[in-house]
Formats: sequence, structure tokens, C-alpha cells
Amino acid sequence: MMTDHQTPHQLSEQALHVVIVGHIDHGKSTLIGRLLHDTDSLPIGKLEEIQAAAERQGVQWEYAHILDHFAEEREKGITIDSAQMQFQHGGRRYVIIDAPGHREFLKNMVTGSSQAEAALVLVDITQGIKEQTWRHCYILGLLGIKSIAVVVNKMDLVGYSQRAFAEMKSEVERVLRACGVCAAEVIPIAARLGDNLVTRSEEMPWYQGPTVVETLGGFQRAQRMSEALRLPIQDSYDVEGCRIGVGRVESGVLRTGCPLWVMPEGLRLPDTWGIRKFLAPNVTEAPEGDCVGIEAPEQEWRRGQVLVDQGPVVCRDRLRASLLWLSDRPGRLGDRATWKGTTQETTARIARIAKRFDPAELALVEADAGEIQASEVAEVELELDAPVVADAFGAIAAMGRFTLEHHGEPIAGGIVLAST
Repeated sequence: MMTDHQTPHQLSEQALHVVIVGHIDHGKSTLIGRLLHDTDSLPIGKLEEIQAAAERQGVQWEYAHILDHFAEEREKGITIDSAQMQFQHGGRRYVIIDAPGHREFLKNMVTGSSQAEAALVLVDITQGIKEQTWRHCYILGLLGIKSIAVVVNKMDLVGYSQRAFAEMKSEVERVLRACGVCAAEVIPIAARLGDNLVTRSEEMPWYQGPTVVETLGGFQRAQRMSEALRLPIQDSYDVEGCRIGVGRVESGVLRTGCPLWVMPEGLRLPDTWGIRKFLAPNVTEAPEGDCVGIEAPEQEWRRGQVLVDQGPVVCRDRLRASLLWLSDRPGRLGDRATWKGTTQETTARIARIAKRFDPAELALVEADAGEIQASEVAEVELELDAPVVADAFGAIAAMGRFTLEHHGEPIAGGIVLAST
């Protein structure tokens, strides 16, 4: 429950983070602007200010101008809260993550989506599925986002046709299945007119499903994926003469009294270890998502170690993975890059490009390929210079995601399919 004493940062932490993705010109800015307006989430007087600005410029007022206005304020550093685009409805707070629709901004889309727990995929019914729609759906699957809804926009331009919507819904569900994700709902909307966003549309009585905000209200925050403990160490500090290793519980539950092993060394911690947490004395348990310190006398901590329970795990130096290539420079067989997964980091070599897919439909283009082009998806084998704790994405999502970087710039994002 929120209180008057909580800071905007704390409120944001408790909110459901929703990324909105879609091809350029499918109406994303209009959708966000209309959501902010229809949920009464705009600051007092802001709408009138934006409308007056449009009139002075001699342009017709549109809801997309709300986002344009906030973008200008963000550049000037004026309105921090509004720049976060938070809204509240039905007693729940949401943070909208606006992911760019241009192909050139695919890296930004990956970064934005990585912070999200839920997603809205926007499709213009007059244009249909575009290449960028395929990429965005694939990335949502890549990042393990389970709470997804599709909104089919501009229904007013097809006369609110039930038949047109049914055909688009079938096509959208085919794309999602190909990308390994599933939509909780497919919702017909007209963002410009507010149909089925907050209030039910009178123009589409044939649609009996939930509105957009009703769908978001039913989404739960990220659920635990595994019972096995994974706690990657981020850093270490000396506190009152004791060395503390700090990190975030990525899966499972950390409980005092349970045996722990430090990987990749495979050493068991002495049973005298304890949990430290800022302003929280006598902590005996830390669930997934908690950031904690581990107090263990004489333990030498370093970034990249991973604490596990249930006995030491096998560290791997060869991974079978699925990649989305982000760099404009093709990735070639034998190329080397920096592999980063949670706090672990090593160098990796592309040992095999087993399959290369058409980014427009994820159809197989070439087996045993020699290179991966920009924005393409590929199934590869990576050889690592040092063994890491890497779980299959389907088992422990947080330990199955990674990036490849070259001189500090991300060139690919991927998930672990299997480790050998």
C-alpha cells in the first residue's frame, strides 16, 4: 500500500512497468497521450497549455502532442515526473516505457523493454504486421516478458469492422506463436477517439473482452521462475572489519542456515554466514528481487561470482544460444566479443552459426551460415574463455539472458538455449 511518506522513486519501484512497442506511425504516441488524458494523469492545466501551443503554431491539436510536449520538457530538464509518464487507474500505478519504433533505435527498444514487466504491442489495422512488429515480438520473447496484450489500432478507419479485426487477430496470434510468446488479450481500439482504452466503445458492441486498462489491471508483477538460488555478486565492501559481498537474488530464496556454494570456485561457505540488509536488522530470509549483503568471515568476494544452493553447479564454457544481432556490422563466424550475463563477464567466440532467420517472418534463411546481418535472428554456439553460471532461459530467465559487446557497445542480445 502506498503512503504519503513514500518518495516518487519508491512509488515508481512499486508500479507495474509497461513497455509500449509497435511499428512507427502505428499510433503509439496517440495511444500514450490518450491514456494519460483519459486516466486524469496529466498535471492540472497541462492539456490546455499544450492545446494553446498547437493553436499558436497553427496546427490541429492531437493527443500525440502530449508526448511531443513531454519530450521537449525532458530535453530541457523541466518536468521529471511527467517525463516518466506515470499514470494511475483503479488504485494501481503504472510506468509507461516508450520504446522507439524506428529500426535505427532497436537497441533503445531492447534497453527499454528490459525494464518492463508487461507489454502492449500496437498494430495499425490498415497497415497490418510490419517487419518491425516481428522484431519487437521476438525481443519480448527474448526478454521473457509474459504479460503481453496486443492492441489493434485505428478501428475507426475500417468502420469498426468485426471481420477485419478477426482476420488481424488471427495474423497477430500467428506472429506471436512464431516468436514464442502469447497475448493475454487482443483488443480492438481507436486510440484517437479513446475507444476501448479506459471506457468501452459503443462502436464495437461485438467486442466483449476487457479494455486496455482492465487488461493492465489484471497483469501481475514478474513471478518467480525457479526454486534454485542464484545470487550474482556485484561488489564487495568492508563493513566494521568484515568483508560483505553484495548482490541481487535473481531466483530462489536466500535463507540463513542453508548451505551455500560460491561459483565458479565451487567452494562451500562456512555455516557462520549471515544476511545483511540496509536498515533491516536480523534478516533471516531474502526472496527473489531483494538486494542484500552476505557476511562471511575470511571470504574473498569478487564481482562475477555466483552464490548457489543445492550443491555446486556445473559452470559452462560453451553455450547454444539465440541471438538478435544489433550492430550494423555483420557478425561473422570466429568473431570475438565481450559476453556479459548478470554480473559475469568474459570473452566469447562465435563458434557456429547454426541457423539464420529472416527478420521479417523468422523463417529459416540459411543453415551453417558464415555471418549474421544487422537486425537478423540466429541460433549460434558460443565458446567462452572462462566458465560461467548460465542456465537455460526457460529454466531461470535472469541467468539465461546475456549481451555481446564490442568496445563497450552492445552488438547483440541473446538467451541461452542450452549449455554444454
